[in-house]
Amino acid sequence: MKKNKLVPKLRFPEFKNSPSWDIKKFDFQFLPTNTFSRSEMNNNKGIVKNIHYGDILTKYNYIVDKTSLIPFINDDINLNKFTRESYLKSGDIIIADTAEDFSAGKSIEVQNINCKVLSGQHTFLCRPQIKYAPKFLGYYLNSPLYHNHLTKFLTGTKVYSITKTNIKNTFIIYPDNLEEQQKIADCLASIDELVDAEKRKLEALKKYKKALMQKLFPSEDASIPELRFAEFRINIDFFNGNLLFEQISNKNNNSDLPILAITQNKGAIPRNEINYNVVATEKSISTYKVVEVGDFIISLRSFQGGIEYSNYKGICSPAYIILRKKNNNIYEPYYKYYFKTDRYIINLNANIEGIRDGKMISYSQFSDIKIPCPTLEEQQKIADCLASIDSIIDSQVKRIDNLIKHKKALMQGLFPDMESIEDYE
Repeated sequence: MKKNKLVPKLRFPEFKNSPSWDIKKFDFQFLPTNTFSRSEMNNNKGIVKNIHYGDILTKYNYIVDKTSLIPFINDDINLNKFTRESYLKSGDIIIADTAEDFSAGKSIEVQNINCKVLSGQHTFLCRPQIKYAPKFLGYYLNSPLYHNHLTKFLTGTKVYSITKTNIKNTFIIYPDNLEEQQKIADCLASIDELVDAEKRKLEALKKYKKALMQKLFPSEDASIPELRFAEFRINIDFFNGNLLFEQISNKNNNSDLPILAITQNKGAIPRNEINYNVVATEKSISTYKVVEVGDFIISLRSFQGGIEYSNYKGICSPAYIILRKKNNNIYEPYYKYYFKTDRYIINLNANIEGIRDGKMISYSQFSDIKIPCPTLEEQQKIADCLASIDSIIDSQVKRIDNLIKHKKALMQGLFPDMESIEDYE
């Protein structure tokens, strides 16, 4: 084994003159796991809990220290074959052995285990054979240093997997001083705590916006909304959709406009912004409809998430229905928000009972639903109010993204880098 000096780029001052880090093969004890499916788990009651690989990939962070996040195994499942050693202990590592991308091999460290928990389908349960500081391994095993090394051992094309044998061929690099390990873990954990706090703020903002939307728009049985700006006093009229919006089918395009993807969370946006990989032929593009800025699109999912708004000029599949305002007394951003209210989506569902995936809401069905049309000034006031909240939400999302990027960069500096980890074999 080649003896290079293993020292991280970033090191806390009190450990600056400490020895270089140690390196060893992954020599953890592998313990039994189970193959229980999601249908054999629930979130409400039980005696034993179970960590599913899908939750490791999508739900859990690097450290799981709240057993309340873990689902129960159904009471009718026989667990007699599991010995005491099979149940998780604080400090255990669980690795997801498969995924549809390079996240295969993602791991979590469990702490504060206060009930019976098993490691589930498509996981490896690994128990350290030497003492590590709490949370150190959780961060190290998800650091770019380790995970980039691990991905060399992944197999597969559409689905990626890691074997127990290959995991044993990876390396653990660590400072022998437990205090240094703990300092690193505490530093990264503090960022995670900040990220979690900011995510809670984001969720609170989204809930506030949703509640406000329900109160700023009137229901059909009320001519005024629950909340209203003081300067507006006259009753609000409701009209059938076809009296406010007309159906547009302009296919006069020369293929130089961007192809739009119709999404529920971002509206109509260029396909290349979301890595939409469907290829359209030149012949099919000639049949595509032109979408102008401010148009609305009825999509296959409108009965689930409302009607989509376009901030872009482009073209979209002829399968979609394009709506455009009929007169200048309509302020499109107002309806951008209204068409996303729970109330309107419920009305869509009530009007199109029986329609499911693969079927489109028709223009006549859209037209049958009455929608409010306050004065242009009130429409603008409401839209501006909600847009200001969107701006705050966007800023909060960017703040969270920046914190996550900062943490990733910090992890690259806090763990040593090796030009070629194979040199240590």
